[in-house]
Amino acid sequence: MSLIPNFFGGRRSNILHPLSLDVWDPFRDFPYSNSLTISFSGENSAFVSTRIDWKETPEAHVFKADVPGLKKEELKVEVEDDRVLQISGERNFEKEDKNDTWHRVERSSGKFMRRFRLPEDAKMDQIKAKMENGVLTVSVPKMEVKKPEAKAIEISG
Repeated sequence: MSLIPNFFGGRRSNILHPLSLDVWDPFRDFPYSNSLTISFSGENSAFVSTRIDWKETPEAHVFKADVPGLKKEELKVEVEDDRVLQISGERNFEKEDKNDTWHRVERSSGKFMRRFRLPEDAKMDQIKAKMENGVLTVSVPKMEVKKPEAKAIEISG
């Protein structure tokens, strides 16, 4: 039983239930298209929002991307001359059989690309990438920054 009246017809759900996964869209059943509404289905669903963490350790810059279900052959890690790391990939749509009845489509499909400008201390020729349990890890070693030695100057006078 829905706690919000269903004025516009369509499906009924309990969006106020704490375990409900339904997202209430107040514009869903309006007869016009609203450019502010977000579409979560089909080609408009964005695999582009692939989450990537970037942490800096004393030895390296480490990027971790969640890419569940993708094989390493479906990913591409590139570095451009102007110190830009680019991580991209594509998850293809599942083949649709005419006998199948879809009840819910929540997994996103499509292409994604993320770009990061690397700092000056990155060793561009020693970048490594590995894939493990649906997580792509790109490690960019850092150059050692030598601190200038301080020379004591005698003060005369």
